[in-house]
Amino acid sequence: FKDKEDIHLMQNGCICCTVRVDLIHTLKKIAGMIAKGKHLDGVIIETTGMAAPAPVAQTFFADDDVSKAFRIDGIVTVVDCKWIVKRISEKKKGTNEAVEQVAF
Repeated sequence: FKDKEDIHLMQNGCICCTVRVDLIHTLKKIAGMIAKGKHLDGVIIETTGMAAPAPVAQTFFADDDVSKAFRIDGIVTVVDCKWIVKRISEKKKGTNEAVEQVAF
């Protein structure tokens, strides 16, 4: 059991809107650490705010090296119980982000 965690922080903006080169780069860096013998239990990607999960998930299939090194075990969406019914019921032009996130 190790009590030390490695945290790779990406502060270059939203990673949830498109397949991001910086996310792919970070995942490749982590894969390289694993190849050198570093033990890893898993990778958790935490997005904040209105994060569309599909582009983040697509990142794991968009790059051959990333798709060979990692697999998606699950996607968790956390909602605010006080407001979710109101948010998913809103009529909007275009996409209702709350519906898209929960439906994914």
